[in-house]
Amino acid sequence: MNLLEDELPVIEPLVEKPQNTGLFDGDCGSLPYDARRALCQLLAGPSIDAGRHSQLWPALLRHETALRSRLCDLFLELVIDREAGVAFTRQVDTGELETPVLLRSSPLTFIDSVLLLHLRQQLAEAEAHGHRAVVEEAALIDALSVYEKSVSTDRAGFAKRVASSIGKMKDNHVLDKLRGSDERYEVSPALKLLFSAEDVQALAKVYRELREADEEEVPADGQ
Repeated sequence: MNLLEDELPVIEPLVEKPQNTGLFDGDCGSLPYDARRALCQLLAGPSIDAGRHSQLWPALLRHETALRSRLCDLFLELVIDREAGVAFTRQVDTGELETPVLLRSSPLTFIDSVLLLHLRQQLAEAEAHGHRAVVEEAALIDALSVYEKSVSTDRAGFAKRVASSIGKMKDNHVLDKLRGSDERYEVSPALKLLFSAEDVQALAKVYRELREADEEEVPADGQ
């Protein structure tokens, strides 16, 4: 009989007990609370802005890898501009692979397009001077008045269309109302990512030619 073997203690393997990290009953997610809030904002859209979302922005950067993974599961791509302090999602180009489209989109009217172009230009000018882009509703209507002939409507009708387009930009947070003002808005930095400098130049050329064609048009009565 080997006394040493009889005296050896029995060592059981150490099994780590899973910690309860759920945020609610039945929670099987793995992301922490702040990362989930950032993910929800990205999916709700249109963007996370460092200025408007002071708590979500650092959470986004801290959990960037995990958030990219979650979005890729949904065929979405995370776009971040750290310098501008803005991030948003867009559909991934999957080539011929058939995939569902989760992001909602709305068709742009002619006025919507020229308004977006104008706002993008205002954003570029503001950033060149190191400050945020702020616009006034009355000034937007006046700036777009050069396209009035292109939509074939009277002055009142044109102003109504521009106001409707401005409303669409507000609903999609391209324009965010400033506190204490009913007609002043900040232009979302996300436009910088949606429209590159090359896109702006190309669109500006098209719309400039359109304006020039309208100005050269001879009235029907020959006057």
